[in-house]
Amino acid sequence: VQLQASGGGLVQAGGSLRLSCAASGIIFSVYTMGWYRQAPGKQRELVASIIRTGSTNYADSVKGRFTISRDNAKKTVNLQMNSLKPEDTAVYYCNAFWSASTPGDYWGQGTLVTVSS
Repeated sequence: VQLQASGGGLVQAGGSLRLSCAASGIIFSVYTMGWYRQAPGKQRELVASIIRTGSTNYADSVKGRFTISRDNAKKTVNLQMNSLKPEDTAVYYCNAFWSASTPGDYWGQGTLVTVSS
């Protein structure tokens, strides 16, 4: 199983970035896909998730600014991040989760997003 994240980088506050995660080795369409982030000195937190039906969930801190989407045919999940703030600076991780599978919980390698003020 591989989750390959890309799209991180340095951006000024107010700017936008689009993260992508390409999955292989899993039945992508049944997995809940999520983006998490971990800032220096902080715990990893959920940013956004999308279930197999397309229903989404967002952290309060990113609602209205971030949009998660998935393409089951391409086995990709994307995170469009707009109106970025310095506090969005973190390493962003792609996650795939399916409770019916063991282990059923996979992580990508992380991609760094840095937002300058």
